[in-house]
Amino acid sequence: MCANLDHDRGVSPASKPGRPLSGVDVGMGPPIVLMQGFALQPRTYLDLAMRLAEQCRVVVPPLFALPGGSWSADQVLDDLEATFDHLGFDQVTMVGHSFGGGLELHYAARHPGRVRELVFVDTLAMSHEWSLAAEALHPMHLLWMATRRAAVDFTASVLSHPRSLAQAGWWGFRSDRRQEVAAVAATGIPCHVLWAERDSLLTRSDGASFAADLGATFTVVRGHDRRPVDHDWLYRHPSLALEELERLGLSALSGQSRSDAPR
Repeated sequence: MCANLDHDRGVSPASKPGRPLSGVDVGMGPPIVLMQGFALQPRTYLDLAMRLAEQCRVVVPPLFALPGGSWSADQVLDDLEATFDHLGFDQVTMVGHSFGGGLELHYAARHPGRVRELVFVDTLAMSHEWSLAAEALHPMHLLWMATRRAAVDFTASVLSHPRSLAQAGWWGFRSDRRQEVAAVAATGIPCHVLWAERDSLLTRSDGASFAADLGATFTVVRGHDRRPVDHDWLYRHPSLALEELERLGLSALSGQSRSDAPR
């Protein structure tokens, strides 16, 4: 099935009990949760989700369209936990793209027992504050990323939830992920980092450092037509994304339990 997106679900600034999030939900089998990039929506990743759904169940929850017009990372994590409980997921494989990878890391550090394996794709890594802003907020870089679907989804998010996006952006800007990297590395959860051959937003050296500290595999992703892929490859090139995820030997794509998954 593919649920309608719930653009009005969210949280107030005060801590509230987690509530299940409604987004893309397709396929059957072991669950993979796709965590989208900043201001993007579940439907941005629908092409990849449909390809993955031939082998597993794929859920793409909305991470920015939260009720009450306010946003906090802790509330997103509580809502994710409620979502997994609602769907009956004991453990999940998480694939986080860009900003979504920062939330994925945050979730895994807090709830390691709910995670089978982690994939970080051109994600918020070790850089933070001004170094991150210089990389990610350059206007020409953002224009380069604007596929038609991503541009429409980004614009819709900005127009409908400007306050939430401002709060999310400030969290990404200020967060220092080193403590969470160490915490996740200590759990022994299988981790993988995929990085575009030419990422116009985030540096490859940052991704390599992130992978090394995390104890993760590090793979530079290249396109098939000799043209280098960029930061947006996970949704711009869904066939390539499927190939790269399959190449990792993820347990969710092979029917393995976490105890049998490669480390």
